[in-house]
Amino acid sequence: MSSSTARTSRKPLAIGAGVVAAALLLGYASYTATKPDASSGGSSSVAGASADPQADPQTGAYSALEGLARRDAADKLAQGRTDAPVVMIEYADFRCGYCGKFARDTEPELVKKYVEDGTLRIEWRNFPIFGEESESAARAAWAAGQQDRFWEFHAAAYAEGVKEKGFGKDRLRALADEAGVADLDRFTRDLDSDGARQAVKKDQEEAYGLGATSTPSFLINGRPIAGAQPTETFTEAIEAAKKAAGEAGR
Repeated sequence: MSSSTARTSRKPLAIGAGVVAAALLLGYASYTATKPDASSGGSSSVAGASADPQADPQTGAYSALEGLARRDAADKLAQGRTDAPVVMIEYADFRCGYCGKFARDTEPELVKKYVEDGTLRIEWRNFPIFGEESESAARAAWAAGQQDRFWEFHAAAYAEGVKEKGFGKDRLRALADEAGVADLDRFTRDLDSDGARQAVKKDQEEAYGLGATSTPSFLINGRPIAGAQPTETFTEAIEAAKKAAGEAGR
């Protein structure tokens, strides 16, 4: 996982005592939800999370965190049905190597297996923590989304070796072109707009308010998962959340 020392001066956003209490700070909850289970030879476990009375003993989820899913049909930075039984929120930075690994190796499998059949919705949150180029890339992703090319831009920006070339303005425009953004002049304007800055700030402050300390960080129906974990960690969490959602709907 990746982290930034620049975050130490940031103040957590007050997003409600219930959510903060449920999170127990996302970093701590993420650890307890995914720490190795000694009895199973190091596989992912929710034992630590379920020890907390506010976490579901079967899924390791926190009900207050589940409420952070927006399920907004107009959300340009999301994919999957708004009524999907499972929502995965991803807090990530385009300069984060582990975010790129997840984007290339794991996310496509989850999309194919769960998004396409209506089980999973993925909601992206821009969480730039590595300075000015992280912020610029986050705004560029938002700008691409305004022309319905967010996920194409996401794929281009996370391709192997791309982050090493940097995210200056010319590079971002080239990535937008590669992603099929139709109006590149509009893209450039949108990238520097107040709308882009406010959208990124909203996502960023949501993550800070939860106490997130690294990227990528995830919530799957309120269950925290930290880092680019093996695909099995995500499939297990999605299956558990799907089962819980089905039982709740009976």
